[in-house]
Amino acid sequence: MTDSHDPSRTPIGLARQLTTFNPGTGDKTILLPRGRRTVLGQVAGAGCITRLWLTFPGWFWRNWDPAAEVDPTVFKALIFRIFWDNAPTPALETPIGDFFGAGHCEFNSFTSQFVGTSSGGFYSYWPMPYAKGFRIEVENRHPRLVPDLFLNATYQELPEPPADLNYFCTQFRTARCKADQETLVLEVEGSGHYAGLMLHMQGEPFNYLRYLESPEYIWIDDDRDIPRIVGTGLEDYFNGGWYFREGEFVGPLHGLPLKDPLRSMVTMYRFHTGDAVRFDRRIRMSFVNPRPVSELSPYWYSSVAYWYSRSPAPPQPPLPPHDQLIRMVRTRDRDHQAIP
Repeated sequence: MTDSHDPSRTPIGLARQLTTFNPGTGDKTILLPRGRRTVLGQVAGAGCITRLWLTFPGWFWRNWDPAAEVDPTVFKALIFRIFWDNAPTPALETPIGDFFGAGHCEFNSFTSQFVGTSSGGFYSYWPMPYAKGFRIEVENRHPRLVPDLFLNATYQELPEPPADLNYFCTQFRTARCKADQETLVLEVEGSGHYAGLMLHMQGEPFNYLRYLESPEYIWIDDDRDIPRIVGTGLEDYFNGGWYFREGEFVGPLHGLPLKDPLRSMVTMYRFHTGDAVRFDRRIRMSFVNPRPVSELSPYWYSSVAYWYSRSPAPPQPPLPPHDQLIRMVRTRDRDHQAIP
């Protein structure tokens, strides 16, 4: 049985694994053609995904193909989707980089309890229960690269659906914001519980982190003008302080895998177990900066909210086109590129 508020507890059944390895041909990967959605695998029956691992080239120099193009924006170009119980729309839909903590298109190894990057690999231990089955797809939106992807999805096969079934979902959001705009990370109608956030932010000018002044605001169910939960600052929500004064750190439930003040960049995560936020009808979560507009500058963000829903196919905000996904990416080899 799964605990409806603690994603660290998972049902145990018969262990199985969905993999891209084909023993008959010896091929370990599935090619991702440009402009297409590719099914990596699907499974029928009740169960729970307990581990996801994947990797792919394109973002690093390949010794086996030295002339191959390297473009770290491939992290934003590969769209990861999971469908539950034959639903027509995905419950998980996000760029691969953002889901696993590489939303700035840079790979920094970090190993949290639920999601992370491990020296070239990408993993998730979010429990993902289902009643009738699942399907995993990846869409390649890159204009030139055709990566081949490795995947292993370990799942527990169960004789019947887990009791009190809640489906794992994501909500991806990204925007280039004016100085006084909010950072909206989750807006959902329905019932479920909020379980965590991966947030990537970048100030438009260099040496700018004042967007971290923004406290979290969480409206639940019938809350309107007055939010149920209000914080004291953005880095405070992620258990840091003073603009993350002492730099990068990683932990099981919260961390800062990337802080680059010169490039005005941070990547932050926090996961909720005993402090999960339950809602019966709706939830809205945003970070709002109280500073005068004259003290603030434009910024960019991308976020993945992790949550559990009573529905296998909650509505998703539309994904922006590829050129908007990478609009404010400032990678190490593009540090001084003019911002459009």
